[in-house]
Amino acid sequence: MQYLLSIDAGTGSVRAVLFDTLGNQISVAQKEWTHLQETGVACSMSFDFEKNWKLVCLCIADVVQNASINAADILALSATSMREGIVLYDKEGRELWAVANVDARASEEVKYLIGHFEGVEEEFYAYSGQTFALGALPRLLWLKNNRPEMYEKVTSISMIGDWILAKLSGVIATDPSNGGTTGIFSLEKRQWMPEMAKRVGIKDDIFPTVFEVGAFMGNVTAHAAKESGLSQNTKVVMGGGDVQLGSAGLGVVNAGQVAVLGGSFWQQVVNIPSQTQPPKDMGIRINPHVIKGLSQAEGITFFSGLVMRWFRDAFCDMEKQQADERGIDVYTLLEENAKYVPVGSYGILPIFSDTMKYGKWYHAAPSFLNLSLDAKRCNRASMFRALEENAAIVSSINLKKIQAFSGVAIEEIVFAGGASKGALWSQILADVTGCRVKIPRVTEATALGAAMAAGVGCGIYANLQNAAETLVVWEKIYLPNAENTKLYDAIKLQWQNAYEAQLKLVDANITTSMWKAPGL
Repeated sequence: MQYLLSIDAGTGSVRAVLFDTLGNQISVAQKEWTHLQETGVACSMSFDFEKNWKLVCLCIADVVQNASINAADILALSATSMREGIVLYDKEGRELWAVANVDARASEEVKYLIGHFEGVEEEFYAYSGQTFALGALPRLLWLKNNRPEMYEKVTSISMIGDWILAKLSGVIATDPSNGGTTGIFSLEKRQWMPEMAKRVGIKDDIFPTVFEVGAFMGNVTAHAAKESGLSQNTKVVMGGGDVQLGSAGLGVVNAGQVAVLGGSFWQQVVNIPSQTQPPKDMGIRINPHVIKGLSQAEGITFFSGLVMRWFRDAFCDMEKQQADERGIDVYTLLEENAKYVPVGSYGILPIFSDTMKYGKWYHAAPSFLNLSLDAKRCNRASMFRALEENAAIVSSINLKKIQAFSGVAIEEIVFAGGASKGALWSQILADVTGCRVKIPRVTEATALGAAMAAGVGCGIYANLQNAAETLVVWEKIYLPNAENTKLYDAIKLQWQNAYEAQLKLVDANITTSMWKAPGL
């Protein structure tokens, strides 16, 4: 038997996931990691590459041991990672500095770039689909301003998934889906745009080779084999960004296909041709897809899954106990109770994440509006359903924004992630959007996407589309209720008006924003 290895570097942990060549998951190993604030640097989230490389190696060793296989039977490996996290290297290829995706230290640099280079953010966004808020340029400028000696040593940049592949193969490179999130990149050409860096006073000679996802990079080096326990015969293959490779793992590999990824954050992604121009209002993020010739328009809903966890832990001790007694998941019990609540949850309006406003992105204070004192109508079941409806409503509005500028007619959605396990939530998403909702039979879509890439690199699959057609199967399909869709259309408008009013309270310093993008 031969195998494919995925390494998934997420925000909170790193995982190694082993698959056979038919896409069956064989074993998994996971290590949590933390990204600590740098002393004296507000909002920083440093990436500890020395400690974290040891965790990567431990995961690799554990996944091989758990599967009771010979490491020499791993044909190929690839990696995926949280996007926006970057690693900088010196001329010997040694790491100098790295930050996680959630690092927001460069707020002042964002303000500087916007204030001193009028119109340049809009100009760069038209090429890259990215704004400064999550991009690499402000962070590089921060390093230049605050760590000039280190900045002078920088000769190369990569993303965190690329860093894992560089440690294993000795080759520093990136792919469009991950590298594109730096914002120093062309969506259409799928290549770096060094002139962007030069324009704002940043080095323009630090950008490595760009490989398409699935490209062979080299074999595991002798040094890496010694550290990780892998065989030098194992091929190292270019991976990509977690959302985009996760989309491939869900079969979303063709133009016009749509997915909603329901995790801690929710992403709404739509595959569009690479030459599609981003919207002029900078309202939606555009990223290169892992499929050559395609980009992904992406809406993001903040904290949808985390809000559910907060609600469960803050209010649902009784349901936790009942679920334990029955041997079921507490969310299953909460959905059982919520399914008897009518559409609209008796008018309750949750205020958490706003819709995607990538150019000027901030949220109102977390709250529930329109609560009543009628305990039969306003209770945990109705509030829980309101939260499920709210996540679907924000997703629907983001998808409408994407449809408006891209021209894609959205009729079918692939729904994945932890939220898709909920039958009620899946039906609500279908009803709110008016679309057919398909649930794939896969628990590790991102890791499967990376395994697909590894399979392409060693010749098992012709390309990612072929891998998706071979490996992705469907669990359930939910059809929308047309009458419910009409009701939700009215609720969407009501919610949008309420949210705008709540943002004005933040603007007046009466309430505190749940989150603001750097530079605001």
